[in-house]
Amino acid sequence: MSWETVIGLEVHVQLATKTKIFSGASTAFGAEPNTQACAIDLAMPGTLPVLNKQAVHYAVMFGLAIDAEIGQESAFERKNYFYPDLPKGYQTTQLEKPIVGRGNVEIQLADGRSKNIRIHHAHLEEDAGKSLHEGNFRHGVSGIDLNRAGTPLIEIVSEPDMSSAEEAIAFAKKLHSIVTSIGICDGEMSQGSMRFDVNVSVRPTGATELGTRTETKNLNSFKFMEEAIAKEVERQIDLIEDGGSVIQETRLYNGDTKVARSMRSKEEANDYRYFPCPDLLPVIVSDETIEELRRNLPELPDARQARFVEQYGLSDYDAGVLGGDAAMAAYFEIASEKSGNAKLAANWTMGELAARLNNQDLSINKSPVNAEQLGGLVARIADNSISGKMAKEVFEGMWAGEGSADEIIEARGLVQVSDSGALEQMVTDVLAANQTMVDDYINTEEAKRKKKIDIKEIESVIAKIARIPPKSISRDDEKALKSLAGDLKISP
Repeated sequence: MSWETVIGLEVHVQLATKTKIFSGASTAFGAEPNTQACAIDLAMPGTLPVLNKQAVHYAVMFGLAIDAEIGQESAFERKNYFYPDLPKGYQTTQLEKPIVGRGNVEIQLADGRSKNIRIHHAHLEEDAGKSLHEGNFRHGVSGIDLNRAGTPLIEIVSEPDMSSAEEAIAFAKKLHSIVTSIGICDGEMSQGSMRFDVNVSVRPTGATELGTRTETKNLNSFKFMEEAIAKEVERQIDLIEDGGSVIQETRLYNGDTKVARSMRSKEEANDYRYFPCPDLLPVIVSDETIEELRRNLPELPDARQARFVEQYGLSDYDAGVLGGDAAMAAYFEIASEKSGNAKLAANWTMGELAARLNNQDLSINKSPVNAEQLGGLVARIADNSISGKMAKEVFEGMWAGEGSADEIIEARGLVQVSDSGALEQMVTDVLAANQTMVDDYINTEEAKRKKKIDIKEIESVIAKIARIPPKSISRDDEKALKSLAGDLKISP
């Protein structure tokens, strides 16, 4: 029997506000545990929440970016459950009246196809704290860090429109591109700024009824998502084909150990006893506010891709890669302007730079080589000051913090000599300075001359006189040297 996969995503996007959704406590990442949770975040007696206006605006901006319905009157509910990282005993969220309604996100696939993924809704909610299972804890003991409690989120809920891990990842990447492009999220998945819950089910090919789904929670990388989906699809198919049945449950996937496990049976909405939050009024968003946010909406990924094709003459593929990530797009534009060669800047940004960042698991914002520096390197390649091979050596020096491209080229004596007239003079100078060697060569039988001297030796001597390393002589210059050697009846 053949099977088809059905996938839907729930994406938690941490909003880039300075303070929490219902309090003035900081949302800065990396603080000591439990130093950024105030009495409001913990729902201490006598405290009342106050809604963060910026969080509302960010949610509306996302809705506008995906051409979604905007809920001009939304409301908050309490989702009741007990967990150690939620000392309130409930999470303040939205259910019946979310701030963002139905929308659409178009994804591009590797084979050139595009596909529309429907958004069911997106709602505002507060984050919970974080359980700590590592560090100075006794065996079987966990710690709780409540710094994240109350951090504003939007939860984006898709329809089950994806049928492969490739489509799910393309959708997740597109969402990442959108939220970072409009500036509502920093996109640092390693810090939990975006987390993915993946709903997976399988059904016989051609069937219309959905199978029983499972939810794998809190995936924070595209790679882990791909692995988790593959494992879950295989598990469900094997289970059904062996005569068993899939149980609706919540699962966890450990990207380090590559192990997936069941966490708990899947709850239904009524298990949480949702009821309207008595401490918060309905959220009213005016037409004027919506139109102001629409006017000030930053450039979206699809528009940026089209502009890169037109403005810089890039291919659709290159424009898609560079334009899809806001930080990479900004980096490329600075490097392009600095170098004066957009295509070369694009190649180096997507090639050498991206490879090095991926290898060291760094975001482009944390690159040791900034955009101006890369642009300076590309400029030296473009004007033939250095060869492509030498450029990689210069890049290594830049990555190690040795300075700009020009500084490294000068310090290492890597200027490429291309002036044939200068090369001719060098050859003349070499011969004049080594008359004894020349006379010995001329007086040697022709059959034995090849053993006397060759082009590499000429290059070495010229390099010493010119104070440049032999590798600074380009392929074209090497041809010129060989021609000069032939004119002098010296075997190349």
